[in-house]
Amino acid sequence: MTDNDITDRIAAMHVAVLAGGPGAEREVSLASARGVVGALEDRVGEVSLVDVRDGDFVLPAGVDVAFNVIHGTYGEDGGVQAELERRRIPYTGAREESSRRAFDKIQSKRAFDEAGVSTPDWGVMDPVHAEDAEMGPPCVVKPPCEGSSVGVHLVRSAEEWADAVADVSQYGREILVEELIEGKELTVGVVGDEALPIVHIQPRSGFYDIRNKYPWMTGEGGTDYFCPAELAPQVAERVRREALRAHRALGVEIYSRVDILLRESDMTPFVLEVNTIPGMTESSLLPKAAHAAGIDYSNLCLKIITLSLNFA
Repeated sequence: MTDNDITDRIAAMHVAVLAGGPGAEREVSLASARGVVGALEDRVGEVSLVDVRDGDFVLPAGVDVAFNVIHGTYGEDGGVQAELERRRIPYTGAREESSRRAFDKIQSKRAFDEAGVSTPDWGVMDPVHAEDAEMGPPCVVKPPCEGSSVGVHLVRSAEEWADAVADVSQYGREILVEELIEGKELTVGVVGDEALPIVHIQPRSGFYDIRNKYPWMTGEGGTDYFCPAELAPQVAERVRREALRAHRALGVEIYSRVDILLRESDMTPFVLEVNTIPGMTESSLLPKAAHAAGIDYSNLCLKIITLSLNFA
């Protein structure tokens, strides 16, 4: 089936935009969903927003495809993918297996190491035996299976170590400890097998935590974004190439957004993680990068549907 055939089909389809979820990113997901619904309203036959809280969610009658914008728990960890496959409902984005692999930062790290993707040195720590950890300050301490920088701590001193371990331990029995890389925060959208223009993320204070990502939600913080990022051409090419390698190393289908730190001392890119359901408000980072590549917001949403249906 050609892309034109798919486009004609989509114009008559009923699209259910799945949003919410039970995790910490629920409000961000609902904001993404409102944006996607608005982008699709005049481009498809019918569009419905479905607030998903668990596997018992109800889809409207006659749904042809589910557009998944559930960030974090259940939406990115393979849960909703498994349920949609059980119901035989076509859906957008990464499939169940690659979603689970990308959502678990420990699994991701192992895949990056195996594929030779540049990523910060890392280790796994049991919070009960934190004093025996092989890595320590300066470092980054984070839960393996949370998004939007939930529970992430930049630890630069022994005094900060205990507080970070205590906070992260509430998210599970394993803690990921990473080498602290000082440099520019970048992100690269991947759609199909194409790396989009790089976004430079510059928090106004601190690092890119949930406070700086979503000031509209937290009432504080803020971040400036520059796209395309001002980088030397050879550096930009290396960053985009590393993003594609990370996307492929995890076997992610359709699209993603790859978070990278560019070390200031030598301009080496280090992949942090691959987001399989990145933010999809009109001002989110993937739409920003798509716009810089000449793809407007509505057409980005349609492209994601098209690629997903072609994959299915």
